[in-house]
Amino acid sequence: MKTSLQLSLGRQLTITPQLQQAIQLLQLSTVDLQQVIQQQLEVNPMLEIVQNNDYEELQRECSSAVEEDSFDFQWLHLYTSETKSTFNENNYIYETLHCTTTNLQDHLRWQMDLTPMSDIDRVIATAVIDAIDDDGFLTLSLLDLHESLNSQSYPLDKQEIEAVIHRIQHFDPIGCAANSLADTLQIQLDHLACSTPYLELAKELVADNIELLGQHNYRQLMKIYHIDETALNNVLQLIQSLNPRPGSLISSLVAEYITPDLTVKKINNAWHVELNKNTLPCLSINSHYASLIKRSSNSVDNQFLKTNLQEARWFMKSIQSRQETLLKVSRFIVDYQQDFLELGEEAMKPLILNDVASALDMHESTISRVTTQKYIHTPRGLFELKYFFSSHVSTEAGGECSSTAIQALIKKLIAAENCKKPLSDSKLATLMGEQGIQIARRTVAKYRETMKIPPSNERKAIRS
Repeated sequence: MKTSLQLSLGRQLTITPQLQQAIQLLQLSTVDLQQVIQQQLEVNPMLEIVQNNDYEELQRECSSAVEEDSFDFQWLHLYTSETKSTFNENNYIYETLHCTTTNLQDHLRWQMDLTPMSDIDRVIATAVIDAIDDDGFLTLSLLDLHESLNSQSYPLDKQEIEAVIHRIQHFDPIGCAANSLADTLQIQLDHLACSTPYLELAKELVADNIELLGQHNYRQLMKIYHIDETALNNVLQLIQSLNPRPGSLISSLVAEYITPDLTVKKINNAWHVELNKNTLPCLSINSHYASLIKRSSNSVDNQFLKTNLQEARWFMKSIQSRQETLLKVSRFIVDYQQDFLELGEEAMKPLILNDVASALDMHESTISRVTTQKYIHTPRGLFELKYFFSSHVSTEAGGECSSTAIQALIKKLIAAENCKKPLSDSKLATLMGEQGIQIARRTVAKYRETMKIPPSNERKAIRS
């Protein structure tokens, strides 16, 4: 077989670096995009942030400069959003101001250092505190702690470890270092005043029949303790006032807030969508560096400026394309879901990505990217754009009902149920069928579990 060279013509699609950049920016959240913009500002001298009060003046100067200079500055101001940063010493965030950055273990160690203890007890207390999880429960048994601490040089008795655990259980928050839910509730009950009504009965119930309490078997509890519904209800209220996870009172989490990308308002009986101009800085081309570029020069410095100018243009164009696509998709969603804005979740219409893509002549992947981690502020609250998408269930009339509307209806029916006789999943399916929504019992159970609503036997209350 003879080796030879052959020529052939063909066509193939390739993604340009500029298009790749636009796709990447499209799927970024506002926080991630802000970080990317900051990185570009650090590496590209052609980009700069324009303050709000200087923007209009700079825009007029640059416009006149474009007319006089033959160089192309058509992308000088592609994105006109501004960031106005002001500081006011009275603008405190309550949650951040009054929360602690100390975790539970550090909080318990701090109290241990203030407590008079022997060196051996302090070593035991340190090991016990290290074995406590974020909810305040011990992750090691007494036997495990004894095996890890006991040695020939310093032999320990289990009673010594138990005594130290007992002291830690009385630290703040009360009830930590317990082995079980019953133990931590018992410890908290022991700290209540002796004159507390139904205290002794609550202690007996927690110690002996907490399983029946968890099963909501109130009839059996009333039979065991020979009490009526009123007395049992008072005991339950006392137990419910306790904290089943005492360690959660000490949290190192800092309050986080979501800044909406868009805002929707009703003006003259029409819903209007606007971009939040305070989320991203106002970018512009640095006119000083741009004026240093010489078209005929091929020097290294001149090529560097030209390259950065082109990159800055494409970056600003990609941001503008992102914002325009986001606004276009959001306006369609708001127009389609006007019933939700007017009436609430029960009026939500079924919507899928393909519906939006077909209406706007875009690809489904583009709609998916632009609706991920993008938030819109409405009169009914703050929602991610993906919240407005849902599957559908057929109705008897031949129409469709969205899964969001079905969940809202399930929540409404459960909220209005008799607490003594909660609605089962089968009963909920029957009631929804009477309203024209054909839905199976297992589908009701799936939606109920999605909303973290317990089953009927756990929703049963002592009285309505």
